[in-house]
Amino acid sequence: QLTVLLEWFVNPDHAPMVIAAERGIFKAEGLEVELVPPADPSSVPRLVAVKQADIGVHYQPNLYLDNAAGLPILRFGTLVETPLNTVTVLADGPIKSLKDLKGKKIGFSVSGFEDAMLKRMLEKEGVSRDDVELINVNFSLSPSLISGKVDATLGGFRNFELTQMKLAGHEGYSFFPEEHGVPAYDELIFITNKDLVSDTRLPRFLDAVEQASIFITNHPQEAWELFIKAYPSLNDDLNHQAFIDTLPRFAKRPSALDRARYERFGQFMQDMELVKQAP
Repeated sequence: QLTVLLEWFVNPDHAPMVIAAERGIFKAEGLEVELVPPADPSSVPRLVAVKQADIGVHYQPNLYLDNAAGLPILRFGTLVETPLNTVTVLADGPIKSLKDLKGKKIGFSVSGFEDAMLKRMLEKEGVSRDDVELINVNFSLSPSLISGKVDATLGGFRNFELTQMKLAGHEGYSFFPEEHGVPAYDELIFITNKDLVSDTRLPRFLDAVEQASIFITNHPQEAWELFIKAYPSLNDDLNHQAFIDTLPRFAKRPSALDRARYERFGQFMQDMELVKQAP
């Protein structure tokens, strides 16, 4: 038995785990895996820290903040191995480069890492963080941009918000952090309590996720049909396109760790004064 606390409600980002369950891959590894959406997404690291779940789906940038806060959690695998975060504008709007954001309003949902990400991206274009106005739009990113309440949004995912905007009749254009001065990082990782780091269930879990990720890559249509069989309510155009857009981003070697890459990102977190010392 393994309990996996998700970072959000079930969506295409979680496809490898859903497919591993639907194809009996978890069962073949001797595992019965329960996927649990969180009542409060921000509670995931804390609940894993107190062993309310065996595994949590989390964000690499937040892991450094949790480490600094003293939470006894570790990353043991990767789910989505590229950033999904963006700065997004209307494709037919006046913003053609990050320089054009000077004096503009930017909507955001979560402060912290994303604020530092924006600061670095703007600095690369000679724009100060003080030259823009940040407005908390909660989780109404795309609607705020479409309605003109803000000129850009910070934190929208490239595999979701862009399609959401297109389906609403408004094409978006995204600036990607890893192309504008922010070191590449894993968007979604698997975390566990430090006490469980030698638990034999964890490598078996990752083996199953790896098999499922490869199956999704080789058989995308069959994988999609299995996904919506498990979650029929997600059978719509938005989730179908998100599923397709996320395919190349799933980690094909979820247990692999690129130490140099993690150290580069840790140095970024330290340079941006989000942590005093990168672990």
